[in-house]
Amino acid sequence: MGPGGRAASAALVGGSVAIFGALRRLALALPRPAAVRSRPGRVWRWRNLLVSFAHSVLAGLWALFSLWHSPELLSDIQDGYSVSGHLLVCFSSGYFIHDTLDIIFNYQSRSSWEYLVHHAMAISAFVSLIITGRFLVAAVLLLLVEVSNIFLTVRMLLKMSNVPFPALYEANKYINLVMYFAFRLAPQAYLTWYFLRYVEVQGQGAFLTANLLLLDAMILMYFSRLLRSDFFPSLRKGSAGRDVDGEKFLID
Repeated sequence: MGPGGRAASAALVGGSVAIFGALRRLALALPRPAAVRSRPGRVWRWRNLLVSFAHSVLAGLWALFSLWHSPELLSDIQDGYSVSGHLLVCFSSGYFIHDTLDIIFNYQSRSSWEYLVHHAMAISAFVSLIITGRFLVAAVLLLLVEVSNIFLTVRMLLKMSNVPFPALYEANKYINLVMYFAFRLAPQAYLTWYFLRYVEVQGQGAFLTANLLLLDAMILMYFSRLLRSDFFPSLRKGSAGRDVDGEKFLID
């Protein structure tokens, strides 16, 4: 990518950061459930989750559309390119930068350090492929995870707001599990297999493979938390009485 292309991409990322900043201010003006208003520690978390939900809906549907509109991309994961995919990666890079700054500037780094690690991995990986123009399709496949995140975020919002409709939480619980398999575990497993088998273990390939393997470990850890919390609560350890109001974690 030439200097002009890099400058345009940087402008797109910056514009995305500004968009999510505006969404954050909008979330501040929205009414909050009584259960959130009564616990000051939950206010930041609620607002942050609303912005995360907006990104998940937009990026998840965008990733689906990009692959549906250009299915031939799946045959060239290393060098395939589409304008839609490129814009999506710039858009999501802006979100991860915005969310990182939101966590740091609101003094949530200690409770949300796992998210900071994840965001650092995502930003560095996305910037590398924006600059080189390679592995764009892999990024779009990874962003299918945002479809799963829609239901994961709804789960947390329902828990925080204490909505008196347990059937709604139960329904979302099972939909969330299916989506976790379909849009998080399956794409991640396929990309891990692809990178280990076909991608050279040097330079950018080695860097992305290492990121992918670390992300595998994080996803499996989150999955085990989800299973313990929603399906095997008797296996949970050390959670009784724990105050998680300020934490960003979606699984607790």
